[in-house]
Amino acid sequence: MRILIIEDEQKIARALKKLLENETYAVDVAYDGDEGYAMATTEPYDVAIIDRMLPGEYDGIAIIKEMRQQKINIPVLLLTALGSVQDKTEGLDAGADDYLVKPFALEELLARVRALLRRPAEHQPSVLEVDGLKLDTVTFNVTRSGKPISLTHKEFALLEYMLRNQGRPLSKDTIISHVWDYDADILPNTVEVYIKYLRTKIDAPFKKPLIHTVRGFGYKLEA
Repeated sequence: MRILIIEDEQKIARALKKLLENETYAVDVAYDGDEGYAMATTEPYDVAIIDRMLPGEYDGIAIIKEMRQQKINIPVLLLTALGSVQDKTEGLDAGADDYLVKPFALEELLARVRALLRRPAEHQPSVLEVDGLKLDTVTFNVTRSGKPISLTHKEFALLEYMLRNQGRPLSKDTIISHVWDYDADILPNTVEVYIKYLRTKIDAPFKKPLIHTVRGFGYKLEA
């Protein structure tokens, strides 16, 4: 899943980026409100983590309001050093889905991000599964028919995205935009290579394939 961080304190932003990348997420970072606004309204993300007070024309509240006005309904976690009820209410009323007051524990932020990712219309659980294939988004365990499957971080991220969208044809561009971050060095056949890796691990040892090629479009995962 792809996450946007808009945070002007670079030490905090770098720590969050490293933390989330270690959890298999693709992460983009903006260090001011104007860059953050541009990225939030033009790039596809699954969650945005936005600091309330930012340099530039757009602060965190303004970015969230603009996102909601443009019908960009991805979950937003608002970071704030202002912990009064009024400040929290203003953030939630602007369209934030959750807030976290600084300083905060990194584990709590991770838990809140996971909760937001489970909040789409499908209300998907922490364990995603199809036809005996199970992926636990909290423990990172993957099994099929009870047999453990070892995946790299990027393979896990790709499989998670496909499981969250099972049955839907996904183009290569769509996959790249959600599984790789903005600065990643992507070659034309990168998606094909990782699909091949997944097929080797979750399809080849079993009778029934789950990853299917949609000719002329991309791939889909379904039983």
